[in-house]
Amino acid sequence: MNWRVKFYQKANGDIPVKDFLESLSEKHRAKAYWEIELLAEYGPALKEPYVKHIEKSAPKSIWELRIKFGGDASRIFYFLSAGSRFIMLHGFLKKTRKTPKKEIETALRYMDDFLARYKP
Repeated sequence: MNWRVKFYQKANGDIPVKDFLESLSEKHRAKAYWEIELLAEYGPALKEPYVKHIEKSAPKSIWELRIKFGGDASRIFYFLSAGSRFIMLHGFLKKTRKTPKKEIETALRYMDDFLARYKP
């Protein structure tokens, strides 16, 4: 099955994950895109260490793409939308052991906005 990966776009045209990826070093960005391609190839069959289920409160289900590059760790939150699409919501550099709640809340807010505007 072909899975599609789309980046969430805010109403003002900003694309948070694209902006995040552009902020990374060239090699870190290449590793992130490689993992995005893995997600597109394997879909929900892709498991840890590449992905992890973060938010499990129905009906919202958010996952994180886990990118490790050298000593850095970055995360990209996404969800599975209708039509075999993964919607990439929000990315950040992880600096603590536990995922900051504010990062999850940002992804949930973007997910709500996407679902309200695009009714999958």
